[in-house]
Amino acid sequence: MTLATDPSETYVPTASPLSDLVARDAREFGVYARTGGWAFALMVARSVRPGGQASGETPKVSAKEFAELAGCSPERVMRYYKAWDRAADDGLVPHFEGLRPGQDVELPDADVWLSYYVSRNSATSERGTAIAQAAEAEGIRPTKALEVAENPTALRAAILADPSTARAARSALLDRLKEDPDLQAELARDVVRTDDLKKAVASESRSADRIGYVRQIAESGQIRTPAGQTVDAPVGLREEAERHLSLIDELEDGEDTGEWATEAYDTLKSLVAETVEADPELRVQERRTKFYSSLQKATRAFEELTFDDAQDFYEDDMLQRLEDLQQAIGTCLTALRGARGSQS
Repeated sequence: MTLATDPSETYVPTASPLSDLVARDAREFGVYARTGGWAFALMVARSVRPGGQASGETPKVSAKEFAELAGCSPERVMRYYKAWDRAADDGLVPHFEGLRPGQDVELPDADVWLSYYVSRNSATSERGTAIAQAAEAEGIRPTKALEVAENPTALRAAILADPSTARAARSALLDRLKEDPDLQAELARDVVRTDDLKKAVASESRSADRIGYVRQIAESGQIRTPAGQTVDAPVGLREEAERHLSLIDELEDGEDTGEWATEAYDTLKSLVAETVEADPELRVQERRTKFYSSLQKATRAFEELTFDDAQDFYEDDMLQRLEDLQQAIGTCLTALRGARGSQS
């Protein structure tokens, strides 16, 4: 019994004559391996007459006639025709007028073909026009962008496999978000539904707030005290803010700012507290501000209480808490009256 093996391993030269059909297939295979779609585009370019040229002026035929002879659609023929036309404009191949039926010319490499060939009619659609315009604005050939748009699965695969492609996609997506409210809303929903993304966004937001705190001090020269006062920052404190901000601004793109932001924020908060404690007048004003803030919160909270239907929810613990509150308020009033008396 003879076992089947790889044909490349069993080839033995023979003295029998080479078939013309085999030789032709090998030559055509070699041409296509080197040139890709250019070989077929040349057949169209040298056989289909350019637009505006009358049939009597050339032995070439129309795209419709060529398609009928080839057993395919005129649209398919025209896609090869337009690919050759674009390449001719770029000087890669001769123009149609310089070609005659059966003529051979040197063809570009196969890997250039897809830069000119559009496999579908997307380039003429409204969507295709928008993609082409965006590609031209980015300084790339529209056919490249159209090819990617026609194969989103390939784009997804490239994003998943290649970090640099993912970064380019992220940058493009961020630019699009600025002008696409619907996409903004969809992305926001995706984020809040994904726990890992939600945590990452919260972390980045916290870092951004902390950097904003440091930047505000460095740029405005003012600090906001724990009680909410806004005062001029001491020279040393502002310089420290500028130093931390400089370190953060010098970080490479993509480098994690979280640790740097936390260190800068904690340092500045500590310095602000020290500044308040070091200034007797500011310290008193800070305590006064805190007292008024707490008093206003307590007043609003008490004013929101209603007792119209107290009999429905009354409990002894409620009465005890109000009596404790009354005692605390009495103590507070006594202290304030005593302070007023000592100032008289």
